[in-house]
Amino acid sequence: MCAPQHSFMTDQRRPGIFARGPTHARNPDPMTSMRNLAIIAHVDHGKTTLVDQLLKQSGTFRENQQVAERAMDRNDLERERGITILAKCTAVEWKGVKLNIIDTPGHADFGGEVERILSMVDGAILLVDAAEGVLPQTKFVLGKALARGIRPIVVVNKVDRQDARPHEVHDEVFDLFASLDATDEQLDFPMLFASGRQGWADEVMEGPRENLDALFALVVRHVPEPTVLPDAPFAMNATLLEYDNFLGRILTGRIEQGTARVNMPVKVLRADGTVAETGRLSKLLSFRGLERVPVDEVHAGDIIAIAGLSDTTIPDTICAPDQATPLPAIPVDPPTLAMTFRVNDGPLGGREGKKVTSRQIRDRLIREAEGNVAIRIRDSEETDAFEVAGRGELQLGVLIETMRRESFELTIGRPRVLMRENPETGAREEPFEEVLVDVDEAYTGVVVEKLSIRKAQMQDMRPSGGGKTRITFIMPSRGLIGYHSEFLTDTRGTGIMNRLFHGYLPFAGTIEGRRNGSLISNVDGETTQYALFALQERGHLFVDPGAKVYEGLIIGENSRGDDLEVNPVKEKKLTNIRAAGKDDALLLVPPRKMSLEQAIAYIEDDELVEVTPSAIRIRKRYLDPNERKRMSRKAEGLPVKGEAA
Repeated sequence: MCAPQHSFMTDQRRPGIFARGPTHARNPDPMTSMRNLAIIAHVDHGKTTLVDQLLKQSGTFRENQQVAERAMDRNDLERERGITILAKCTAVEWKGVKLNIIDTPGHADFGGEVERILSMVDGAILLVDAAEGVLPQTKFVLGKALARGIRPIVVVNKVDRQDARPHEVHDEVFDLFASLDATDEQLDFPMLFASGRQGWADEVMEGPRENLDALFALVVRHVPEPTVLPDAPFAMNATLLEYDNFLGRILTGRIEQGTARVNMPVKVLRADGTVAETGRLSKLLSFRGLERVPVDEVHAGDIIAIAGLSDTTIPDTICAPDQATPLPAIPVDPPTLAMTFRVNDGPLGGREGKKVTSRQIRDRLIREAEGNVAIRIRDSEETDAFEVAGRGELQLGVLIETMRRESFELTIGRPRVLMRENPETGAREEPFEEVLVDVDEAYTGVVVEKLSIRKAQMQDMRPSGGGKTRITFIMPSRGLIGYHSEFLTDTRGTGIMNRLFHGYLPFAGTIEGRRNGSLISNVDGETTQYALFALQERGHLFVDPGAKVYEGLIIGENSRGDDLEVNPVKEKKLTNIRAAGKDDALLLVPPRKMSLEQAIAYIEDDELVEVTPSAIRIRKRYLDPNERKRMSRKAEGLPVKGEAA
């Protein structure tokens, strides 16, 4: 991707002086001055809402134009979950200056998006919630920005909250800058107080609170214009990849040097210098508000989208034919979690989805890996199965849910962390995470106890105001698999847990898994109220009456530690004296309905999640009970009847 641009930014005290020499110039377009910046923050600290207000107050929308809230979150999953999943570009104009703004994801699982985006910008707005303060993802995104030489603008947002503590949060942010080894220039960051929802930002808490003019002015004053090579051959890195029904593959990135024109010939260089393809730029698209507008010519420094290339992917270099070497690409943190994606070979396979073959699943996963550098795909040792590695359960869960909505059918194995061998000592190491929890004081004991069982080491505990306690742990990533729902139950839904990849440390030992066994259907058919009423005393049920089941499907959780095979389709025998309506008196406890992420976190190694467009089911890996027994004995190293020792 783009070479680090920020180490040679203009010295703000000596305008026009460039550390890289006189051959560089600012954006050569005489029509418009330009700034490229990203908005970075922890999840739910108000990035997308602030962008909404920037769009409105810059005049991008008409006064009477109806615009959806969080207009940048156009993906259905983003709107449903209330989070940003994909980074998106927009552009506004303020007093003759074009501002290319990139809204980035806030969740740690989508950190790969943030890392790529920072290669395209010269500045950043760090948004911090005035009540929650500095959280793990704040540390992550700020660390990446500082490492690239960016001098962020700090905005303490949501100061209108009743529990806001803006001045304390300001001190926390300064301490975070210092702990991340910020330079003296970076430590001297400008700061504003703001309310993104109300649409104002001011330098002091007692400001007029009228609009975002103070933020616009600060961006223009503080963020440097792009430092570019206007006379060199055209070259840019592909930083974002998406698919359009009309234009096909669209690649977005910043032009590092030269000028691009419609229909100009280009070649694509891989990181090793080999030519991936040659072609022409059939479409050049510049950003204007929420739209991409076709243009005939774009210059170095601008962020644009390109159509017309069929094999180019991230982070290839798109360049003029006489460009000899590719642009450098930034390294991305490796994935830490993997799941196995398999074809749905259950009895109901192919009945509810349209895309069910291994070839269709493979093609879709490869396409995903092209546009998401944080995901790795490889063939599994199992038949018709693929290992998909990513940053976390949420990232892979979003991919599975997206495929489900695209009419795919597949089965998913239990998540597992990716171990490694220390290159110096040869010791086995596993990924650890920094976990920060905010809980009511009454629940601190149970949270500390549960996480200690999962090999967590407490680093800090302090009151955070409002009767809450903030606790910081370092713990193995595998200890967090399946814990979040238990955490919410233990804290009565009031606890907040945030996590961030910490690094690889020595293997922490065995962690106790799920204590309860499963209730497994031993027949095919549809569940009956009569059968489920008799079974509910055995444990928690997962299915309603009338649900389709088959042999090997898990219909509930056993109250004991072992698995139990049951008949959930049993019907009541009819007699001559049976009273009409008598079965209506059988009251069932509402079943536990699991979301996709909950189901994936719940399963054990010998279980799978069956995902179809209309259902999420949990089943045993081996449906036949005799096969299950054989594989269980083999896993325990015991002799299997009929097989050689």
